[in-house]
Amino acid sequence: MDRLSGLDASFLYLESSTQLMHVCGLILLEPKTMPEEYSFAALKDEIEVRVRAVPDFRRSLRTVPLRLDHPMWVIDPDFDIDRHVHRMAVPTPGGQEELTEIVGHLAGLPLDRRRPLWEMWVIEGLADGRLAVLSKMHHSTVDGVSGANLLSALCSLEPERPPVPEEKLATERRLGDVELIGRSLLSAATKPLEFVKLVAPSASLITNWVGRARSGRAMPAPFTAPRTSFNATITGHRSAAFADFELSDVKKIKKVTGSTVNDVVLAVCGGALRRYLADRDELPEDSLIAMVPVSVRGESAREGSNQISGMFTRLFTDIEDPIERLRAISEANADVKEHHKAIDAEALQDWAQFAAPRTFGMAARAYSSLRLAERHPVIHNLVISNVPGPPVPIYFMGAKVEALYPLGPVFHGAGLNVTVMSNDGVMHVGLLACRELMPAVWDLAEAIPQEVETMLAALP
Repeated sequence: MDRLSGLDASFLYLESSTQLMHVCGLILLEPKTMPEEYSFAALKDEIEVRVRAVPDFRRSLRTVPLRLDHPMWVIDPDFDIDRHVHRMAVPTPGGQEELTEIVGHLAGLPLDRRRPLWEMWVIEGLADGRLAVLSKMHHSTVDGVSGANLLSALCSLEPERPPVPEEKLATERRLGDVELIGRSLLSAATKPLEFVKLVAPSASLITNWVGRARSGRAMPAPFTAPRTSFNATITGHRSAAFADFELSDVKKIKKVTGSTVNDVVLAVCGGALRRYLADRDELPEDSLIAMVPVSVRGESAREGSNQISGMFTRLFTDIEDPIERLRAISEANADVKEHHKAIDAEALQDWAQFAAPRTFGMAARAYSSLRLAERHPVIHNLVISNVPGPPVPIYFMGAKVEALYPLGPVFHGAGLNVTVMSNDGVMHVGLLACRELMPAVWDLAEAIPQEVETMLAALP
């Protein structure tokens, strides 16, 4: 029985019927590579064998009495694979439009907190004969890196499935309500001291930020982003789209311009957003600002599923020339990365410990119902993530993974998430948006490979 970290629990408290805090991934599979002919029953049975060998797939939430502290993870004694792996068919003609309509609908449905916080939907009937699997995992259980690692337990490097691992029977002592309350009260008693310890470093962080801002070496401050049509209060409806481009093209651009892969990804996203907004006469004069999650694994000693921090960066959407935009991003990101390194890797995790279960959840719901995201300056315009994936072909239950599109959550005030994952030499881009704020998300997706081609053509 493990207590959730404050950061992990925060994703539970932030969740509402409109702001859903799960992470999705759409996997496109080639069933012809499977050692045996595909059947849903056999696939589900194989998934069950493998998830039972990984306790993280079988843990569920236990609420502390009176919500005095963050919830606990416990192994679900009634784990049932039929509650997690589902089957459905895409409507005819089974094309990209029909698939993404299903993905958007499923992404807009909450996970059942009475069970382990994940599910998979096997989607059949695609026109090209492939299979699709949509995975959903709650953000309280995974971040980008840990989510990819957890899915890797279901994958292999060869079509032949590796030996079936033995089921890991996690043994744990189930705590009674009285003991849970006692532990919670003890934890609460130490929080004032922990708060005092954080005040001085946090004050220093603000002073450092102000000093860097005066010298022009700071990352953009929150609440300084221009407002766009997707920076408003979100609904529970989602729209999804996907894009692809070659990693070799990114490396070519990187080499010629002396930038990084992440700089190129941000410049491509910035150019695509510029096209999207300009086509709608919505392009702001000031640059859009993205929040970029950063993994702190190996830097943080704190426990928890989420080992992340974040940095703000300008996309320079006010610059038309793609190479000039990339150079501006590369130059600015050098300061942003230096600034981010000066911030304690554990700062976000430490402050998140003070997220009180009752008050934090009430505040999140009030923020939504009062539409406060539209009453204050925009914190940031969107989230852009770049998650490293496998450099070689991988197989899911024997079926070759031909594409893996990650789909991160959207937030009130930032109704668009763009997540990029590399896979066997291809950059797969997943876009998830609030449907009412960005109904034509495919227009943005189609602009991404166009921007790559434009950047290649503009190379000196």
